[in-house]
Amino acid sequence: MGIFIPLFLIVICCYVIWKAGDGFMTASEYVGRNLSEGVRGATINAIASSMPELFTSLFFLFILMDAKGFSGGIGTTAGSAIFNGMVIPAGSVIAVVSMGLTKKIEVSRKVLLRDGISLIIIELLFVILISGSSLHWYHGLFLMLMYAVYLFYMFYTMSKKEKDEFLEESHLSEEDFEDEERSHKNLLHAVFTLDLERIFIGKSKINKAKAWTLLVFSTLAIALVCYLLVIACEWLGQDVYTVPLLGEFNGLNIPVMFVALILAAAASSFPDTIISIKDAQRGKYDDAISNALGSNIFDICFALGFPLFIFTLIKGPIEMPPAMVDMSTELRFLLWLLTVLAVIIYTTGKYIGRIKAFLLLSIYVLFVLYVIGRGSGNPFASDIAEWLVSVVRYFRIN
Repeated sequence: MGIFIPLFLIVICCYVIWKAGDGFMTASEYVGRNLSEGVRGATINAIASSMPELFTSLFFLFILMDAKGFSGGIGTTAGSAIFNGMVIPAGSVIAVVSMGLTKKIEVSRKVLLRDGISLIIIELLFVILISGSSLHWYHGLFLMLMYAVYLFYMFYTMSKKEKDEFLEESHLSEEDFEDEERSHKNLLHAVFTLDLERIFIGKSKINKAKAWTLLVFSTLAIALVCYLLVIACEWLGQDVYTVPLLGEFNGLNIPVMFVALILAAAASSFPDTIISIKDAQRGKYDDAISNALGSNIFDICFALGFPLFIFTLIKGPIEMPPAMVDMSTELRFLLWLLTVLAVIIYTTGKYIGRIKAFLLLSIYVLFVLYVIGRGSGNPFASDIAEWLVSVVRYFRIN
C-alpha cells in the first residue's frame, strides 16, 4: 500500500503535465511560428516541453533544501535527458512506421550534427563544472550562459530570410494553428479533461492575446503538478513517510536521485514525447529529433542551472557529501556516454528506421535495469558505478 499512493500521484501528474503541455505547446508554437524547422524544434518546442523539468528541479531544491534536493534535480534532468535521447526518437520512428506513413525517416544531417555535438560539448562541460563538494551561484550562472550561447548559435545559423520573417509580424495564416477538434467539445467537457486550448481559445482562431493567456495558465498548471510530483518522489524514496489525514506508510528507502532518474524523468518527459510523435506524424522529422536533443540542452543548462543559481543566491552554497558527489559524477558521466552513443546511432547511415529505434529502446531498458540495480545495491551495478567514477577521477588528476 505504501508505494501505491505516490505512484498514483505520479500517474496523475503525468496526465496533467501532458494536458498542460499540449496547451503550452499550442501557445508557444504560435509565438514562434516563423522559426525554421529544426530551429523551432530545438528552441521553442524544446523549451515548451521542458517546463516540467525546470519546475521539478526548482521544487526539489526548495522543498528538500539541501544537497539531496539538488541530487533530485540532477536525477530528473539527467534521467529526462536519457529518456529524450533514447525513447522519444525511437517512439517517433515506431509511431510513423506502425501507421504506415513511412518505413524510415530521414533527418537533416546538419540538424543531427549541430544539436548532437552541441549536447555532447555541454554535457562534457557539465561533468567538469559540477565536480566539487560545494556548489555556488556562479555554477548555475555558467550553466545558463551555456544555454544563451547555444541560443545565439541557433539563431546565427538561420538564413537571412528566416531571421527577417521572425523579427516581423507573422505572414502565416492563423488558421494553421486552429484545432478543429475543439469545436466538438463543450466547455464542461474541456474543464473535466483539462483541455486548456478549448477553455482559453474556444471555437475561434488563436491570436496573440489568447496565446499568451494560454501560455501563462499552462505554466501555472505545470508548476502546481510538478510540486506534487516532487512530493510523490520524496515519499517513495523515504523509509517511512506521512500523508496528511491518512497516516504513515512505508516507502522504498532509496536515494531520491534514483527515484527521480526513472519516475520524475519519465513523467516530466511526457510533453516531449507527445510533441515529437506529432511532429513525426506531420512529416516534420527534423523538429521531432531536434526537440529531443534541444530539450536535453535546456534541461541541463537552464532547468538545472536556474534553480541552482536562485537557491544559492538566497541560501548560500550547497555542500555535497562525498557519497553524493560520487553519485552525481557517476550519473553525469553515464549521461555523457549514452549521449555519445545515441548521436553515433543517429548519424550512422542516412535514415533512422525500425532497427535503430529498437536499439535505442534496448539501451534505455538497460539503463533502467542499471538504475534499479543501483537503488537495490546490486554488486554488478555498484562495480559499474565505481568504474564510471574512477574514469572521471583519472582524467581530473591527469
